[in-house]
Amino acid sequence: MKKVLIITHTHDNESIETVTQQLKKYNARAIRFNVDLYPLHYGLTSCFEDGQWKVYLDHNGERESLHDIAALWYRRSHNLGSGLSSVLEGEYLSSVHGEIRTTLFGMLESMNCFHIGKFSQYRRLDSKEEQMKIASSLGLKIPETCITNNPDEAKKFVLSHPKGAITKMQSSFAIDRGGVEHVVFTNVITEDNLDAIDSLQYCPMQFQEKLEKQKELRITIVGDAVFSFAVDSQKLDNAKIDWRREGVELLDQWEPYDLPEPIKQKLLKMMDIYQINYGAVDIIVTPENEHYFLEINSAGEFFWLDRLIDGAISDQIAKVLSGEAPRRYIPVL
Repeated sequence: MKKVLIITHTHDNESIETVTQQLKKYNARAIRFNVDLYPLHYGLTSCFEDGQWKVYLDHNGERESLHDIAALWYRRSHNLGSGLSSVLEGEYLSSVHGEIRTTLFGMLESMNCFHIGKFSQYRRLDSKEEQMKIASSLGLKIPETCITNNPDEAKKFVLSHPKGAITKMQSSFAIDRGGVEHVVFTNVITEDNLDAIDSLQYCPMQFQEKLEKQKELRITIVGDAVFSFAVDSQKLDNAKIDWRREGVELLDQWEPYDLPEPIKQKLLKMMDIYQINYGAVDIIVTPENEHYFLEINSAGEFFWLDRLIDGAISDQIAKVLSGEAPRRYIPVL
C-alpha cells in the first residue's frame, strides 16, 4: 500500500479526513503530521548511514518511515512549535523556533517523492506581484495596481481612480487586540479618507482599482482538473468589497460556473509555470463579463465547495496523490 504524508495541524477542517478516506479507494494510506505538536509530541529524524538516507517520524510510541512515502501534501503549518514557551526560557524561543522551521521545511524540501506542491514553490506564490506579472504575460486581465510604502505614490494612484480604489495586504495580515486576532480585509479608499495615508511609510500596502462585480469566482485546480464556482457577493452590503466578511452567510450560495476555455487554459499554464498541483484562484467577473485575475492561493480552502459536488475535489486530490490522475512536477531521484 502506498503511503502519503499530509502536513497539517490539529485544528484543520474536515478536508483532511475526507481526502484520507478517499485515498483508501486508491490503495493508499495517509500519514497525518500535525506540526503544531512538533517537537513537543513528535520526533523527526533524518540520518545518512551506509550510503542511504532514512527519515523517521515518531509519535505516541509508534514509528513511521518517511523515506519510502509515495507522495506528500503540504497543506498547512499553523502554530508550528506550539507550546514551547511552557518548557523553554523566553531568550531561547526565537532561535529554537528558527531551528524547528529550518529542520521541518528542510526535510520537506528534500523528500524525493511526488509533491502536490513543493514548499519552496508555495513560498514563491507569496509574491502577489509575480503572480500578477505572470498572469498578465499570459493574457489574463488584472486590475490596475500599485504596491508601495510611498504615501505620495499611493495618493496619486487613488486620485487617478475617481470610481474608487481598494487597499489590501499581500499576506495573511491580522492585528492582535487583547489576545483576539482580527483579520484585515480588503477595504475601499477614496480621496475623502486619505488623511491617514502618511503612516503607509511604515508598512507597504497594495492598492488596486475598484472593479464593479457581477460575480466572484473561486476556481480550485487539482492536477489538470478545474472546479469553478461563482457567488453573487453584491447581494449583501458587507460582502460587496470582500466576500469573506460574509463567508458563512454565503456558504450555500455558491454555484457551478462555466469558465471560458481560454481562461481555463491560461490558469493551467500558470500552474505549469509554478509546478504545483493545487491552487485556489480568485477572479472577479465584471458586469461586462470580463474576467479579472486576482491571485492563486496555494492552500486556499475548498471544503464548502467540495460538499456541493459530493466530494469531487477531495477525490481528485486523492487521485493525484496516489498517481491515479495526471500530475505536474517530477521528483529528482
